[in-house]
Amino acid sequence: MTTMAPAISAETTPTSEERLGAHLRGLRKARGLTLTQLAEAATLSHPFLSQLERGLARPSMASLERLARALGTSRVELIAASEPPRADHDAQPSFVAAGEGVVGPYAEGTARLLAEGPRRFEPLEFTGSNDQPGDHYVHDEDEFLTVLEGSVVISFGPFGERTLHVGDSVYCRSGTPHRWHSPDGRTYRLLIVKEVVHGDGADDAIDV
Repeated sequence: MTTMAPAISAETTPTSEERLGAHLRGLRKARGLTLTQLAEAATLSHPFLSQLERGLARPSMASLERLARALGTSRVELIAASEPPRADHDAQPSFVAAGEGVVGPYAEGTARLLAEGPRRFEPLEFTGSNDQPGDHYVHDEDEFLTVLEGSVVISFGPFGERTLHVGDSVYCRSGTPHRWHSPDGRTYRLLIVKEVVHGDGADDAIDV
């Protein structure tokens, strides 16, 4: 079920809905999609998606997952985008202790964000045990991953597949289809680093 969130004046601190909406709009524009195209890809209504981008509605977890897949990202990254930003003190380091960080669904498992505040890339610790590969993910950001525990079979669509063990790494360029699984269903952990798409959601054209 979706619930409406009250509109907030521009002078106030952005709400989580407004931060999420701006992030969704930035991702959509980075993907070169109109509102109509994204709504169709995520099987959501055009008016509802428009309200989401304006911070006037709150998506259900199911809607958020459909949007994440349509945009080639993950629910945990969208959830993190709605969190209040850490104050940016120039070059001050950002620390995330063990057990801390935003945690949520990612592909066929769970991911924990390993950084807070303004950043140019997204480091995540992924944990999974899926013995089925699921759908291929395709996104515009380059992505790097290395195996921390266990082993995985990674498929790259037309580029074939490969088994990676602890210490093995792979770098995927923008637009490369990829998915992974553990054939024996054993738990595995990956360190994933993705580029971050930044967007303020500002209008630069009329969406149709």
